[in-house]
Amino acid sequence: MIVVTGATGNVGRALVARLVADGQAVRALTRAPETADLPEKAEVVKFRPDDQAALFEGADKVFLYVQGAGGRMPELLDAARTAGVRQVVLLSSGIIREGADETHPIHAMHATAERQIRDSGLAWTFLRPNAFATNALQWAPQIRAGHTVRGVFADMLTAPIHEDDIAAVAERALLDDGHEGAVHRLTGPAATTNTDQIAAIGRAVGRDLAFVEVGPEEAGPLLFPQTPPELVRGLLKTFADTVGVAPEITTAVEEITGSPARTFEQWAEDHTTDFQL
Repeated sequence: MIVVTGATGNVGRALVARLVADGQAVRALTRAPETADLPEKAEVVKFRPDDQAALFEGADKVFLYVQGAGGRMPELLDAARTAGVRQVVLLSSGIIREGADETHPIHAMHATAERQIRDSGLAWTFLRPNAFATNALQWAPQIRAGHTVRGVFADMLTAPIHEDDIAAVAERALLDDGHEGAVHRLTGPAATTNTDQIAAIGRAVGRDLAFVEVGPEEAGPLLFPQTPPELVRGLLKTFADTVGVAPEITTAVEEITGSPARTFEQWAEDHTTDFQL
C-alpha cells in the first residue's frame, strides 16, 4: 500500500493515476474526498491532522507533500513509522542547494521537512524540482478574459517541468530499488522566458497572446491573491534573480524514467482546456 498525501494537487493527482494504472494499491489523502475526482481504484481517505494513526494502516510507503502534512510533519512521520511505513518520498524544492539563502521562507519550509524526515529513521528520497510548468496556470484568468497577460519579469529564465514528469520520477522512486538516500534535482529540458511561455500557450489555444511586464508591487496581489505576503515577497525575489541567468537544467527525468522531460510547449498542449472559456 502506498499513501499519497496532497492527492488532489497537480503532482499528487498525476502520481495517483500512474500508480493505479500500474496496479498498485493506493490510499489517496485529501481534505475533501467528496470532490476529489480521483481514479475509482484508489482508496480516497479524508486527511485528519489530529487523527493520523489510521491513515497509514497497512501501508509501507508514503509520498509526502510538505503542505499536505497539515503543519504537523513530526507527528505524521511518527504515525507512519508506528504503522510500519518504511520509505518516504518527499516533494521538496530545488531552492535547496549549496549557497542558497537559508532564510528564504520556501527554503526554510522544505529544508525543515527534509531534516525532520532524515531524523525520523525512515528510508527517504527527496525530489527537488525547480520551476513548475503549472505556475503558468496563474495566467489562466487573464488569458480567458482577453489577449494580454500582465505579469512580472518578462525575461526571467526558467526550465519549467511538467507535473507528470515529477510524478513519473516519484513513481520510480517508490517502486524501484536504488533510490534510498537519493536527492533528485528535476527540471524541464529547456530554458524559456515568460514571454516564450505566453506565446506557447497562445499557439496551443490558437490565439495571439502578448505578455506585458508590470512592477512586482502591482503584480504580486494580482497573481498570488491567496498566498501569504511573506511568501509572495520570497517568490518575487526568486523570480527577479532569474532574469538574464541561465537556469539549471538536469537530465534526471530521462535517467530515472527512461523518457525525456517534456517541453513547456507539450505542457501547454496538455492544458489547453485550462486556458479556454
